[in-house]
Amino acid sequence: MTTTPRTSHSPATVLVANRGEIALRIIRTLKRMGIGSVAVHTDADAGAPHTLAADLALRVDGYLDSGAIVAAALESGASMVHPGYGFLSENAGFARACAGAGLVFVGPPASAIEAMGDKIRAKDTVAAAGVPVLGGFAEKPGQPLDDDALLHAAAETGYPLLLKPSAGGGGKGMRAVHAPDDLVAAAAAARREALASFGDSTLLVERLVRRPRHIEVQVLADGHGNVVHLGERECSLQRRHQKVVEEAPSPLLTAAQREAMGGAAVAAARSCGYTGAGTVEFIAEASRGDGEPELSFSFLEMNTRLQVEHPVTEEVVAIRGGRGIDLVELQVRIALGDPLPFGQEDVSWQGHAVESRIYAEDADRGFLPTGGPVLALSEPSGARVDSGVAAGGEVTSAFDPMLAKVITWGPDRAEALRRMDAALGAYVLLGCVTNTAFLRRLLRHPRVAAGDLSTDLIETDPPEPASGALPEHVYAAAALDHQLDLEPGGAGPSADRFATPDGWRMGGPAWTPWRLRAPRHDSAVVRVRRDGAAGAPGAYLVRVDDGAPVAATARRSADGSRLTVTHAGRTRTYARADDPATGHRWLGAGGTAWTLHEEPVAAALRDDDAAVDGTVRSPMPGTVLAVPVKVGQAVLAGTTLAVVEAMKMEHSVPSPFDGTVTGVAVRPGASVPMDAPLVTVEPVRAEPADAPPDPSVPTPATREEHTP
Repeated sequence: MTTTPRTSHSPATVLVANRGEIALRIIRTLKRMGIGSVAVHTDADAGAPHTLAADLALRVDGYLDSGAIVAAALESGASMVHPGYGFLSENAGFARACAGAGLVFVGPPASAIEAMGDKIRAKDTVAAAGVPVLGGFAEKPGQPLDDDALLHAAAETGYPLLLKPSAGGGGKGMRAVHAPDDLVAAAAAARREALASFGDSTLLVERLVRRPRHIEVQVLADGHGNVVHLGERECSLQRRHQKVVEEAPSPLLTAAQREAMGGAAVAAARSCGYTGAGTVEFIAEASRGDGEPELSFSFLEMNTRLQVEHPVTEEVVAIRGGRGIDLVELQVRIALGDPLPFGQEDVSWQGHAVESRIYAEDADRGFLPTGGPVLALSEPSGARVDSGVAAGGEVTSAFDPMLAKVITWGPDRAEALRRMDAALGAYVLLGCVTNTAFLRRLLRHPRVAAGDLSTDLIETDPPEPASGALPEHVYAAAALDHQLDLEPGGAGPSADRFATPDGWRMGGPAWTPWRLRAPRHDSAVVRVRRDGAAGAPGAYLVRVDDGAPVAATARRSADGSRLTVTHAGRTRTYARADDPATGHRWLGAGGTAWTLHEEPVAAALRDDDAAVDGTVRSPMPGTVLAVPVKVGQAVLAGTTLAVVEAMKMEHSVPSPFDGTVTGVAVRPGASVPMDAPLVTVEPVRAEPADAPPDPSVPTPATREEHTP
């Protein structure tokens, strides 16, 4: 193992068995408590922010290697292990391994992890404690129901139904079934995915709640028999069954409903002998009609760890009137054997908090994962940001796509949402596409503003899509930024006045044309020239395509990281950065980042969507799992040419048209960047009406036999 020397000593030391923003979050609390911290990292994370923040950093082969992590803890002299969330945090075997090595596991006992880790067992356990559960039925491990028994049990429960793997989470393997004719095939598909994802094909079948709300309750339990709840979090804004925005408290619950749901959460925690911080998740339904809505809720699952969204609870909880709480500190103190320093009667809530998750994904392309270098990073100063990235780093496909969380608090929900919009507008990451602009549109959705939430809102009632046209001011700013390269002292290639292509000539300025292109947008030709009439340095006239000339000014900051442009009467400041690997220039403002690059004015442009040159490219950075075609093979439009995996997501890349494979550029196991060539397909060419048919090209009658 390679090590970074410890810089401080403390009476206790905690190894953080995680990475990214949660590792930094835990280390920050440990430092405040005067407790030493140890980070672990893989080769890819050798210089990651969490390794630099800890007192000591140790290399491991993988974050899921429990043996290596226990060995690292022992080598470092740590006495405790904090698992964070994800990875090994809900692994009962890891908790036992820590205890067996004499290490304190900062979490619940292994027995509680096991009891709540299996959905069927968890449901039976909490139901025995009086916690409401959804109607349904379950298979026994290793004994799947045959088709007749499955149909009979489903008929007794009633449609629609939701099929869920008993052993897993994260939405994998879940299937909604609305009619008996669909049940058998859906169950078979759910079992296959459950077996592949979790090694267990056992299914839990429950009544499907229409327009459900996902509400969870934070609980704390110590080793002295004290259990309290800290109120609820609304987590209904989700995509692909994964949370996007969370808030506390829920805009749905009344004080009486909060007390009832909190009481059920406490009962669930007691039922499994829980200690530490945990979350009990419920599916809630609110009746519609006049007067106060009635609420029904049912147990969903218990997360036996700290949740990603725990900051919103920390922001609103008030203990004996003092707002704010540190759940990580309470976890550590409970693990050390301390009793909870307060009771349920001491807990109240102040104001409202919202959390937005910043993901490395392109929301306008079906939330496909992205990646790339962190060329520049600007985070809002008026909000809490729990981040795991830093300028100079790299966002890869090896880990979860969540990069950071932005948290705002306000005296009421409207103010918290207003502050969130401002914070997201101030968050700009250049070099990697993020979902920040989508989050702003989502939070402005009329239903979100009204608190009318459901877990299917993004899917069934999405926010307004981003404009298909790139704003003219972005093209203008990019052209002006390139133009500044040609100014004296800029990045131009020559100091020879007659060799610098900036439009200067004897007798007056001329137009300098720039052709600029951004992914999935049309190119624009922007012409720039000095504005001689203005007489001020940095004054230009700008024409975007065939538009009228517009007066503009442009200047860069001393360090080159900012570009301030006045165009059409409005002044905007953009974050800017150049990617030396691609030659692309990035600009960002208002929470949105654009990558633009200059092309020769007469360049032919590749159409990303139609792939007219026959080269099919990777829609995201990731690992090639399969290439089920070979050179010479005839394919149809929609035939899968390759399967790429990134950040827990598989994506099948289809052929854009009927044709023949003429080239395969990758093999299974290869790592590819976004837009990397995968397969080349020669399209079927239309034959003249009097030409004989080509037997090598599939016809409609013979297509099926050519399908892979």
